[in-house]
Amino acid sequence: MNYLKFILLLGLTACELSRAREADTGQQAGPSSNPVHPALFTHHDRYREGRITHRRFKHRDLVPLLDSLGKDARFRVSPAGTSAEGRSIHLVSAGGGPVKVMLWSQMHGDESTATMAMLDMFNFLRTSDELDPVRRAILEKLTVHFVPMLNPDGAERFQRRNALEIDLNRDAVKLQSPESRILKRLRDSLQPQFGFNLHDQNHRYTAGNTAKPATISFLAPPYDHAKSVNAVRGNAMKLIVGMNRALQAYIPGQVGKYSDSHEPRAFGDNIQKWGTSVVLVESGGHPGDTEKQFIRKLNFVALLDALHAIAGASYERENQEDYYAIPENEKYLFDLVVRNVLVKEGNVQHLTDIGINRYEINAPGATDFYYRSQIDEVGDMSIYYGYEEFDARGMLYQCGKIRKDPFRNITALRKEDPMALLREGYSGVRVKRPVTPFQLRDIPVNVVKNARQCPTAPALNLIPEFFLTGGDGTIRYAVINGFIIPLDGQTTNFKNALVLN
Repeated sequence: MNYLKFILLLGLTACELSRAREADTGQQAGPSSNPVHPALFTHHDRYREGRITHRRFKHRDLVPLLDSLGKDARFRVSPAGTSAEGRSIHLVSAGGGPVKVMLWSQMHGDESTATMAMLDMFNFLRTSDELDPVRRAILEKLTVHFVPMLNPDGAERFQRRNALEIDLNRDAVKLQSPESRILKRLRDSLQPQFGFNLHDQNHRYTAGNTAKPATISFLAPPYDHAKSVNAVRGNAMKLIVGMNRALQAYIPGQVGKYSDSHEPRAFGDNIQKWGTSVVLVESGGHPGDTEKQFIRKLNFVALLDALHAIAGASYERENQEDYYAIPENEKYLFDLVVRNVLVKEGNVQHLTDIGINRYEINAPGATDFYYRSQIDEVGDMSIYYGYEEFDARGMLYQCGKIRKDPFRNITALRKEDPMALLREGYSGVRVKRPVTPFQLRDIPVNVVKNARQCPTAPALNLIPEFFLTGGDGTIRYAVINGFIIPLDGQTTNFKNALVLN
């Protein structure tokens, strides 16, 4: 191969050229030299499956993509079984090497990030470009088996559990669900040396006691309560060390280690016990990435980098002890923290912090969602952080009023200036005809059905709707459904108001 011509024609960097030569010749450099992940990260857009752009895609969106893949001679797409409600579950296989690897995603129906990354991986493996040496190493040394969307019934509802309301990741022993039996049968028949158990986790987890979200977390699941380490689990730890190193280039300080408490019913723990080196991957949160498209890219990079490490056996040279240096998942993040708010109740006044979280509520059909926020902490929040933080020092908490005269319908409400309503201290209005939260995406005022008492102070579990006033009594900011709205014309990331009883 003429590498000089290759680099001139295809724009390889010197580092990428060295990586390609290493993969093509089978040379094994140290685990940290000439990694493949920079090229994977740089060129991800080439392979990104453009027909899937949001988390709430369904089985009906996935099947045509897999049917198309089945027409490619480089892949073998076969039925693995059906879900409780009869939806097909597929096994996608590629490569012909002696080392077997199995990846399964979306055993929890609302954890779809890795399924999106799998689709991108399929496109990578079926493309021919300057990264051919990397894909050749994977396909010649490995046989890779993918199970995308193990829980299609849960995906239909965008919920964790399956249609039988069973958590598949707590069903490895009794195998009460058809989806669990499929996964167990595949593991036993394929006997993979390596497995990747792919999940999503709460976006409020942090990497240790820091303000940084645990955007990706790893775990080599323990196979007993003593958290013993044998060669099988040790290999998973070594793989994680390399994956962590790769991701630090893109999300420094944002990789965590998932809780290693042994769960006897879990698939990861049991598959580790059955002799497959299992890596648990949990996709958390990243600022501004609600639909997890950047985290999808990180999954693509980390998983292919790991497959390449298995193909070249470079993971064997990793220091297993470095696994323990990855900070553990903690939960120190809120969606919004409002600090130093002055609250007056009668003759008593005090400063407080308010921690607010926004929860996604599925629309009918679970293809969309709206936010319903809640106050989850009040008081001294000095040890906590927010994706958004606002210092309200010098400002007074004021509860919102309900406008007395109702609007006839949503059209009439749209004709009203919502910022004028907020400046007058109205956080809620009445509308005679039914309204949904989706109609309130551009109207930052709640629709209230019944009269209710105005809360004079923030309290746990309340929907956050209040105002922050300056020393002269002028309202400067509104907080509506957990979104802070400046009343001086500044931009805001407001998503939707609510319909309240």
